[in-house]
Amino acid sequence: MASLKVTFETGVVENYKITPAIEVEFEAYAKMGINLCFRTLERQTDIYYLVWIAIKNSGQTVALWGPEFLKTLAEVE
Repeated sequence: MASLKVTFETGVVENYKITPAIEVEFEAYAKMGINLCFRTLERQTDIYYLVWIAIKNSGQTVALWGPEFLKTLAEVE
């Protein structure tokens, strides 16, 4: 199972597994399969949206998707 390593602006580092539920929610947003999306479009926005879904599904409180959420991120691997 793939995972994302997220470094927040606060310096906190978290790892999030990409579960089937997260994949399905992402594919509904992207209107295509997750692998096809990342292979063909190569947009950072999609990676950040996937991180947002993963954090939301982890049960943590997360800002609404948009600029306020993006300002909390320092790096995503």
